[in-house]
Amino acid sequence: MWSIANRFGTTVNEIKSLNNLTSNNLSIGQVLKLPVSSTGTDNLPMENTYVVKSGDSLWNIANRFGTTVNEIKSLNNLTSNNLSIGQVLKLPVSSTEADSLPTENTYVVKSGDSLWNIANRFGTTVNEIRSLNNLTSNNLSIGQVLKLPVSSTEADSLPTENTYVVKSGDSLWNIANRFGTTVNEIKSLNNLTSNNLSIGQVLKLPTNTSNMGNTYVVKSGDSLWNIANRFGTTVSELKLLNNLVSNSLSIGQVLRLP
Repeated sequence: MWSIANRFGTTVNEIKSLNNLTSNNLSIGQVLKLPVSSTGTDNLPMENTYVVKSGDSLWNIANRFGTTVNEIKSLNNLTSNNLSIGQVLKLPVSSTEADSLPTENTYVVKSGDSLWNIANRFGTTVNEIRSLNNLTSNNLSIGQVLKLPVSSTEADSLPTENTYVVKSGDSLWNIANRFGTTVNEIKSLNNLTSNNLSIGQVLKLPTNTSNMGNTYVVKSGDSLWNIANRFGTTVSELKLLNNLVSNSLSIGQVLRLP
């Protein structure tokens, strides 16, 4: 609520009053009314500002823009390293992201990445990436830029028509359910000995699989209310269509839609 109010030049109380909210809790996908005079344009990041996003830290922002944590803290009068999503940070005038944009042989670490799935995706090894980047452990930071071997390429591991790239929250059960196959069939096709999956892992799927229309895969932060609102239906209709006895959802759950 604070970052939205700040972004649009209004106040938390004004947004709560306009939307009849009794708390500061928000749901992903919830539609908020804003005061008529509010505008996000005045608070859009200028050339030397940066809007904090989920997963950001002072370290990776400083690294991305060729500055230091202390310089950003000093410029923004920060007394700690804590950041809030939507917070607007001033950056040194000379800072630029251009120098740290990924080149052909670099990769920017994203949420859920591990050295194993990056190595697997680019046809290299964990040890080769660690050696090239002088890493002493397997720990990664979101926004960290990794050098990759010159010969590495992601092309060979891009998903084809009958492959699936594992995402956060996936399980063999929900992947099988989503593509109309079985856990055992996927395990057999991929020579898997357990049900464990890694984010970024590429799974082969049976050739006759298809992701049917009129379904929705539940993601983190979803609720029956925002799904119903997004697809122009009601919570009751979704519950009836999916034989649900409560409003509880699981990440990766496949819901039928009207």
